[in-house]
This record gives sequence, C-alpha cells and structure tokens, in this order.
Amino acid sequence: MANNAKYITLTDANFDSEVLKSDLPVLVDFWATWCGPCRIIAPIIEELASELEGQAVIGKVDVDHNPQTAMNFGIRSIPTLLFFKNGVVVDQLVGSAPKRVLVAKLAALSALPV
Repeated sequence: MANNAKYITLTDANFDSEVLKSDLPVLVDFWATWCGPCRIIAPIIEELASELEGQAVIGKVDVDHNPQTAMNFGIRSIPTLLFFKNGVVVDQLVGSAPKRVLVAKLAALSALPV
C-alpha cells in the first residue's frame, strides 16, 4: 500500500487470494501511471478504501506491471473498475465516475444474496 492508503496493491501473484477468495465485496481499479483519468479517480479510490475498511476490499492493479491479470479480465481501457462478489465479477465501470456512483455500486453488492 502506498502513502498510508488502505487499498491493496494487487498483482498477478496475489489477485486470487485477495480478490477471488474474499468474503467481502471487492472493488478493483485497473490503472496505469501514464493514464490521466486514472490519476483523477485515484483519490476517490483511496477515500473509499479508508471509509469502507472492514466492509469492502478496495484494490488497485497496475496493468503495466500485471499484464496477466488485466488480460484474464479482458481489460482494454483504463481506468476499468470491476466489482466482485464471492469471486465473481458482478458489475463494471469503464472510465472515471463520481464517488457516489462507486458507493452505490458497492452498497448494492452488499445487498446481493450470497
């Protein structure tokens, strides 16, 4: 984790254990350092990670350093946000979005039946 952020830095090596096996809803931000919209949404992702600690897992995958995970999920544009419940992608968003949209999507995940 960077800068005391509470998000998880996801890699090709830890993605399965941190995301697919999580009991909590998971938001994964696929991003890259050169991506302008990724930098715009980054503070929102970090805020959510702090505010939802213990209620949801928030993680970031740098697509340049973890191409296998990006390829496995067919990531073609960034930022792409994938929402997981019980190891399954249940929603996605391509591009940046306001914080309230992300909060609403995570809240909906919590309400989904197991």
